[in-house]
Amino acid sequence: MAETLPPPRLLPPRLLQSGDSAITVEFSRNIDDAANRRVLALDAAMASAPVEGVTETVPTYRSLLVHYDPVRTSFEALGEQILALAKLPVPEATKTRRWRIPVVYGGEHGVDLEDVAKALKTTPDDIVARHAAGDYRVAMIGFTPGWSYLSGLSDSLQMPRRQNPRLLTPAGTVSIGGVQTGVQCLAGPSGWHLLGQTAVRTYQLHRDPTFLLEPGDAITFAPVDARTFAEQDRAAAAGEIVAELITS
Repeated sequence: MAETLPPPRLLPPRLLQSGDSAITVEFSRNIDDAANRRVLALDAAMASAPVEGVTETVPTYRSLLVHYDPVRTSFEALGEQILALAKLPVPEATKTRRWRIPVVYGGEHGVDLEDVAKALKTTPDDIVARHAAGDYRVAMIGFTPGWSYLSGLSDSLQMPRRQNPRLLTPAGTVSIGGVQTGVQCLAGPSGWHLLGQTAVRTYQLHRDPTFLLEPGDAITFAPVDARTFAEQDRAAAAGEIVAELITS
């Protein structure tokens, strides 16, 4: 009978004092899917069994920011509870929501597609094919409401961010930067390379749900033409969810 090996020993996270009412629980110093799963597992554990004094948790790629009321608990006391929860095994994902997000690539909707293709010594069509073939995972939501940072970008698409960030990029932009790709919901500044645009609103204030994507969701992209994008954009503006939920 084959010997069953014990699971690998997980190193405890670093606890960093963030002012007088927050703790940063750092699992890694790099962008790392394994660390991100630990972040989300700790976040879920703290949500399912609320800890005295904790007022909010904010998950990121590699750390969890834990806000607390210093009148009700302390850095030392809360830190001990956090370390105990962080030792719990990371549960296997039994269900993962998978979304297919339509994207119109290039032209006015993806003004950097041609330059990215030149930089990577290939064609725009090849960049689109590579990007749309990816299997991505929502690692975190941040920067602006609904901004979804995705891990899983192919090595063949990784490139440095723009030397000169733009002060304004369109809502719905789908872009790449470094080792990441992402979906930008609201118009705003960005130093990433703009490949395309989606009509999907990952954040819509008066819609239920307000936030469409959640950390841990799986994402694939489906190329569409400009006419389809315009139709989907009108539907999405009226509150329709034009992303396709494949599994839940």
